[in-house]
Parts: sequence; C-alpha cells; structure tokens
Amino acid sequence: MPTAATLHTDPVSTTSLRLRAATAADAETCARIAHAAFLDIAQRHQLPADIPTLDLAVRLFGHWITHPNFHVIVAELAGRLVGSVVIDERACIAGLGPFTVEPALQNRALGRQLTQAVAARLAERAARGARLVQAPHNFTTLSLCIQAGFEVREPLVSLQGAALGISLPGHVVRVATLDDLAACNRLCQQVHGHDRGGELADAISTGRARLVERDGRISGYASEIGFAGHAVGETNADLQALIGAATHFSGQGFLLPTRNGELFRWCLGHGLRIMQSLTLMSIGFYQEPRGAFLPSIAY
Repeated sequence: MPTAATLHTDPVSTTSLRLRAATAADAETCARIAHAAFLDIAQRHQLPADIPTLDLAVRLFGHWITHPNFHVIVAELAGRLVGSVVIDERACIAGLGPFTVEPALQNRALGRQLTQAVAARLAERAARGARLVQAPHNFTTLSLCIQAGFEVREPLVSLQGAALGISLPGHVVRVATLDDLAACNRLCQQVHGHDRGGELADAISTGRARLVERDGRISGYASEIGFAGHAVGETNADLQALIGAATHFSGQGFLLPTRNGELFRWCLGHGLRIMQSLTLMSIGFYQEPRGAFLPSIAY
C-alpha cells in the first residue's frame, strides 16, 4: 500500500530481510502493522478502513495464525517484523490477503519479496490457483498483482445498509448444517468449478452459514452475507432471498459483482449504499461463473 506522507522509493537491502512462517507470538505485531496500513490508506482516500480497530486486527491475526488451514508469512528486516501476508488454504484455490507492510517502509520492494514468498508457497502446495480482492485506489498493490501474473476478473462494490427483512415467495432460508455441506459444495462446484467446503464448514460451525431451498432442494447458500463471507446461487433470486433474510451485513458490507446489473439494481432499489469499489483478481485456474455469486474479501 502506498503512503503519501512517508513515500520511499529506494529498495531496502535484502541482506537483512528474512521471510518466515508466522507464530502465535507475532499476532499482535502483525495486527498493529495491518491496522496502521489500512488506516493510513483509508484516511488518504477518505474511505472506511477495512480493519477499523486494533482489537479487531489482533483477533483476526490470532485466528489466522493459529488456524491449521491458514498460512501467514511475515517479513523481518534486521530482526524486526515489518509486514505480512495471509494465505487462506481451505480450498484448492487459495485466497490471499490481507497483504500489509509497515507504512514507513512501503514502496521499497518488501511487497515484491512477500509476493515471491506467496508464489513459492502456492507452488509448494500445488495449488490450482489463487485469488484476491484488490482496492483500485491502491496503485502499488495493483502493480504488484499485475506483474505477478494476476488477471482482472470482476469489478466489485461493497454494499451496506439496514437489514432488509424481506422474503421471496417459494424461497425458504434456513441455517445451514454439516449435513448440507455436500450439496452446497456441489452447487459451488457447478458455479465456480471448485468448492469452498473448508470455509463453509467453518461458517457452519459458528452458526453463520445460511442456505436457501427452492422446490425442496438447496439452490443457494452463504457462508455469511458480509465482508468476510461468500455466497453462490443458481439464480439472482436465490441470492436475493439470502440477502433479504440477513439480520445484518458484517464489516463494510457484502461484495457484489457490478456486471450483475439485475442484482445490483435490486440492492440499490432496496436502499443499500455503495461503500467502495474493488476488483477480483485471479491467477491459475478460473472458470467464468455459471450462476450468481457474491465473493468474500479473500475472494
């Protein structure tokens, strides 16, 4: 992330740079750096910060570092932790982010070093691909992603507002259980060419996941309607039912592909407001979606 007030262009010396896997002891420092970096760029662009409080950042990094299916890489410069990147490895497609460097050291090649470490990790695990959601106003990360081989796939917006409290005839929304996991995975496979079963199982275990049934079968699901959640449906109506039934939209709201004009207009027509624009990017396997979907901030 570029920083206007502390912009540096000279690359740091790599002789004292060390990249390694994070440990639980790194959580607070990673959180402090990420919170500062997100707050810095949000203030400069007059946008809400993706990680608005330090307490939230500490909880997130504590979860990511200790979760068996996340991998966090940290960068140390002369023995001091100065940045990190989070890799969600719960599916055959990895989700990348957040990707943060201490503000005073941005634009000095640390991001490139972390990107190379991510590529090595993906190769080591033989991942089918990786995806991320990028903020277009962050020119540094956009350049890094393009140079690393990522392709732009979807323009997105985050939408927020009061819960809609509406239902659609013939669409029954209920809490998802582990008994529903296989059917939901088949639906995701149909839409995206792969499932996100690990992520969905985590959401089911915390009671956040919902699904919609139509004609007696599962026609859509959401790990959560919010910044960290994803959803898939056979039709836009299936996603409308899930959005309409949500009691709130977590974080900065849910992400919606703007190419889906029908669903976008429906959301705006029900009073939801745009928080920011974003871009879904991918490297490796990508199937043009065969149905309706909402990505998460990871992908």
